Amino acid sequence: MKKLKAAAVQFEAVAGDKKANLAKVEQFVECAKAQNVELLVFPECCLTGYWFLRNLSAAQLRELAEPAFSGPCATRLAELSRTSGMTIGAGLVEAGEDGRLYNSYIVAMPDGQMRCHRKLHAFEHELICSGSNYTVFDTTHGWRVGVLICYDVNIIENVRATALMGADVLLAPHQTGGCRTRNPHLMGLIEREVWDRRHTDPAAIEREILGDKGRGWLMRWLPSRAHDNGLFLIFSNGIGVDDDEIRTGNSMILDPYGRILVESRKADEDLVSAELDYSLLADATGRSWMQARRPELYKLLTERTGKERDARVLKFAE
Repeated sequence: MKKLKAAAVQFEAVAGDKKANLAKVEQFVECAKAQNVELLVFPECCLTGYWFLRNLSAAQLRELAEPAFSGPCATRLAELSRTSGMTIGAGLVEAGEDGRLYNSYIVAMPDGQMRCHRKLHAFEHELICSGSNYTVFDTTHGWRVGVLICYDVNIIENVRATALMGADVLLAPHQTGGCRTRNPHLMGLIEREVWDRRHTDPAAIEREILGDKGRGWLMRWLPSRAHDNGLFLIFSNGIGVDDDEIRTGNSMILDPYGRILVESRKADEDLVSAELDYSLLADATGRSWMQARRPELYKLLTERTGKERDARVLKFAE
């Protein structure tokens, strides 16, 4: 299997302005093409904007949403994929054929194939429904790819299921870091003025995005998702102002041993790329551990304990 050139993007989405956000996507596609990238990963809801969604009326949210494969954003992604030869993933609010709304991630491939993953643990708006299927598929580049969106990756069973379905690479689009919380050990808000002064006082914003509100928090769990499941992980995150929170970026690519191949430490929009070496997968520790599984012991994982709570309830209780 040949190596795969992959890239993770971080950018500051414009709330509700799909035209402006698509323009940013187009710029990054050109940048990636110059680096011979084959797999390009953009953040969660980067085409529509993200955290402002919770404040929209039902009518406003439905106006923003569009079909997964035939809407303007998907059509443009398909064109960009075809002309660039890259597999490209980006997030939006989907108007499902079932009449429901979803936080979805569209992946377009150069041969015209498209895939859509619906976030399994959605909480952004009471009208945004959670998906109910894992998304794992073969790409035209010969690699098998899985998709999990933000909170999906927090749940360890989701990543294990994706790995068991044969994923070589996990696309992990996020909008995280700098989140409001009552938990003193979980991220925390970054003051808007610190972000606004990032050019005159870069040390202040660097402390925030590289500290426990950003990279420090990610390092507690993100590498283990790659290592324990023996897959490459492409983490693409928002950066900058996201309604009343500040996203921390930290976009990175990890190998199947949980090692960081490349990462962004910028308080700015950025693209980072790395070559994925397929030969690392065969002997990855996580793949050996998965062979040692004893599924007959895991019945408890499929049974409700009575302590389960909806992701929206949990998120807004933090």
